[in-house]
Amino acid sequence: MSDLTFNKIFGAVLATGLAIVGLRELSAGVFAPEHPAKPGYVVEVAEEGGGAAAVADTPPDWGSVLPVANVAAGEASFAKCKSCHSIQEGGPNGTGPDLWGVVGRKPGTHGGFAYSTGMTDFGAKQAQWDYDHLYEFIKGPQKYIAGTKMTFVGIKKPEDRINLIAYLKAQGGTLAVPAPDPSRAPGAAAPAAEGAAAPAAEGAAASPVAPAKK
Repeated sequence: MSDLTFNKIFGAVLATGLAIVGLRELSAGVFAPEHPAKPGYVVEVAEEGGGAAAVADTPPDWGSVLPVANVAAGEASFAKCKSCHSIQEGGPNGTGPDLWGVVGRKPGTHGGFAYSTGMTDFGAKQAQWDYDHLYEFIKGPQKYIAGTKMTFVGIKKPEDRINLIAYLKAQGGTLAVPAPDPSRAPGAAAPAAEGAAAPAAEGAAASPVAPAKK
C-alpha cells in the first residue's frame, strides 16, 4: 500500500470518528432530559407514636374501671404468665412466685421465693401491690423496677392490663376497690414507688404477668 493510499484511509477514519463524536455531543445537548428537583414518586410517611395528640398511658380511675372490667378476658391474658407463675391458694412457686393474693400483698414477701435485690428494695419502700403499681409494672417490668428477674416484655394495651388486674383481684386479692374519683379520668400519673423512680423500679415482686422471674 502506498503512502498516499494510507493517508487517504487514515484521514477518512479520523473524519468519521470526529463526525460521530460531534453528532453525539449535539444530540446530548438537544435531547438532554431535565430531572425534577424532587422525584414525584417519593412518599413521605410520618413516624408513628409521636405528636401532641398522643394520649398518656397513666393509671385509670380504678373505682370506675374495675367494676366493669372483663375478668374472663383477664384470665385469658394470664395464660401468658402461667409458664412462670401459679395462681392458687397455697400454690407452688415456679420461675416466679405464686400470685394468689398478689393484689394488696407487700412486694417481695411471698414465702419460699428468692427475690432479686431490686424487688426486695422496692418492697421495703412500698407497702403493698396496689392497682397503680401493678398497672405500671405489668406494662414493662424491667423498666419499672430496675434489677427485677422478670424478663417478660410486658402488656402494652391499657385495657388488657385493667382486665388482668381485675382477674388477679378476684384470685384472693385483699385490696378494696376505691370509690370512683372523677379527678383521675382519663388517668393520672402513677405514684412513684416510695423512694424509687418509676422507670427504674424493680419488678413488682409478684408481678402478675410474667413469663419471667422476679
